[in-house]
Amino acid sequence: MSGRMLVKNIGMLQTATGSSKRGGSAQGENLKLRNAAVLIEDGLIEEITDGGELPKHAGEAGLVLDAEGSFVTPGLVDAHTHLVFGGYRQNEIPLKLKGASYVEILKAGGGILDTVKKTREAGFDELYEKSTAFLDEMLALGVTACEAKSGYGLDFDSEVKQLKVLGKLAAEHPVDIIPTYMGAHAVPWEYKGRPDEYIGMVCEKVLPYVAENRLAEYCDVFCEDSAFNVEQSRRYLACGKSHGLGLKIHADEIEAIGGTKLAGELEAASAEHLIATDEGGMGALAASGTVAVLLPGTSFYLGKQYAPARRMIELGVPVALATDFNPGSCPSLNLQLIINMGYLKYGMTPEEILTAVTINAACAVGRGESIGTLEKGKQGDLVIWDSKDMETLCYRFGSNLALQVIKKGELV
Repeated sequence: MSGRMLVKNIGMLQTATGSSKRGGSAQGENLKLRNAAVLIEDGLIEEITDGGELPKHAGEAGLVLDAEGSFVTPGLVDAHTHLVFGGYRQNEIPLKLKGASYVEILKAGGGILDTVKKTREAGFDELYEKSTAFLDEMLALGVTACEAKSGYGLDFDSEVKQLKVLGKLAAEHPVDIIPTYMGAHAVPWEYKGRPDEYIGMVCEKVLPYVAENRLAEYCDVFCEDSAFNVEQSRRYLACGKSHGLGLKIHADEIEAIGGTKLAGELEAASAEHLIATDEGGMGALAASGTVAVLLPGTSFYLGKQYAPARRMIELGVPVALATDFNPGSCPSLNLQLIINMGYLKYGMTPEEILTAVTINAACAVGRGESIGTLEKGKQGDLVIWDSKDMETLCYRFGSNLALQVIKKGELV
């Protein structure tokens, strides 16, 4: 990419600032510029002006976009997705309507294990084409970067297949992809009743290979009574850390068994879900600076309570919002809908929400230095919205309000 792009006549530009996660009152601090313009050179922001003034080299821009008074934010960052999977799970809807819980469906051989079967059966090209379509949809909704987890293979070959699909997508698709190895998502059939042995196999065989071949940047574990306990989770994460991987943990989605406290103890990059977390867990996150990645779409789809976002912000925990896009508990990749839920279900302010889907999400995936805010030197990732302000994005739901998406200074 080369040359300059100018985006002018921005009614209001709103962004968090800096490259660090924001907690407490700082989460609600946004910069707001009126009648602004952004000049991007070779994919990076060169200058931002306001008050009707144009950047110094605006006249040299090869491409000029007139925002016509619209609202502009950084590109959105989805910090938790399960992007690559085989099949779907619409067949579980009748069970859910009859009251079957997530855990009951899993124990009956459905849930994650049903997707594992379909993912193992799916070929590389099939998974790649399916995931490409998902990314295209995400990009059209204003998402310019996303984290994506494996975890639907649960054996060496299928987990590596998922991660290699992510690697090809990262090389070929405009959306930035941050890959996470989640081999500890569930106990597969061949290790039924033997979770310790499964964790041992993963630590001895899969994690070293994934790290050595740079197939993932993070490792993640599902720390729940129905999956892996605290000690098994600690063993898995410690192994990942010893091989240079960053740490993430699915914690306190169903019960507070100690996963959030473990995240704080290990200073994980993020703890995710946190529906059932308690004061001790939230205090551990605040002390460690671990980002709480909250997933209101999952609460909505499963009919469960919502994570205590307001209490976390009060305690100084940096909060991010993400979709948890997956075939079972949140079959939606619409981060705009998650913005609405952050407002309506978590009681977050529009400013806190924007921070949650931009810089805090970027920091949760190790990209705070390059994306998540609109500032000189950062990637030219921004969205022009069919809106005048952030309040409207929080208020309107069910429609795609992204008019134009710009990725690294190119209209996509």
